[in-house]
Amino acid sequence: MLDLHGSTVMLQWASGGLLFLWVTTRRREVGLGYGWTMRLTYGLMAALALYLGLRYGIRPVRELGSAGLLVGVMIAQGQSMMRKDQGVSGQRQLSEQRSDRVAAMTGIDIEERAKSADGPEFDPRLDLIAPVFGFIGLVGAGFAAGDPIWLQTARILMGALFLGAVSDAMLLGHWYLVQPGLRRAPLNELVKWTGITWLPEVVLLLIPTGMLSVLDGTIPDGYNGMLGWFWVACVVTTIGLVGVTVAALKERQYSAVMAATGLLYLAILTAFGVDLVARAALHGAGLG
Repeated sequence: MLDLHGSTVMLQWASGGLLFLWVTTRRREVGLGYGWTMRLTYGLMAALALYLGLRYGIRPVRELGSAGLLVGVMIAQGQSMMRKDQGVSGQRQLSEQRSDRVAAMTGIDIEERAKSADGPEFDPRLDLIAPVFGFIGLVGAGFAAGDPIWLQTARILMGALFLGAVSDAMLLGHWYLVQPGLRRAPLNELVKWTGITWLPEVVLLLIPTGMLSVLDGTIPDGYNGMLGWFWVACVVTTIGLVGVTVAALKERQYSAVMAATGLLYLAILTAFGVDLVARAALHGAGLG
């Protein structure tokens, strides 16, 4: 049993993406512009989720969750922009350390071209407000989706985590073009979370009534079983791409980050296949 409502899917994507944005911003290493880009992207998704919910079938808790997420995004974005002159402490410290190394090796003292303003910098905990509201909305969507409620809700919540992790990993990989001195630890962490969430995502989709029923023909997928095996291919390919990405990030060359980002592009496509193909197969059978 699965729900295939566009509002739920958009809210899943936005909630998971914003949660893993906090996973990254809490490190205080990635530049503020990354957060601005991510909040704008996922905020637009949440706005679309709210519109679809209000237009094509209201589920009050879900729609309130979408609205709360939008408010949370605006709060975090507002403080981040107001405190942009303070910068990010980890990014600033890394720049200073590298300048010191250059000075030690060459004897040339590189002066700071810009000094950070006094005062507190952006508080990453504000990035938790939006996903908290989003996940409350997703719980509401799970309860409204039908029996068994626990399975519906678990699938929706885990799908949000899975899609959020892989999406943020790909988007952060692109940020290395803007901030090439960034350590690989933030990207490695998101890739690790993609692998961690893959297993429970797949297991929950297999629990009856689930994709096992599609694979054994109990539930016709409308394509003579091809949709079920396409889902299997997405499952296997996704974890394979995660493994290859981990291996790529172990290479010392900077180009390894770009190679990993390309692999994550493909992983997003297959990860969405894992979640949405299952939704399509089960929903099409009248079980969602």
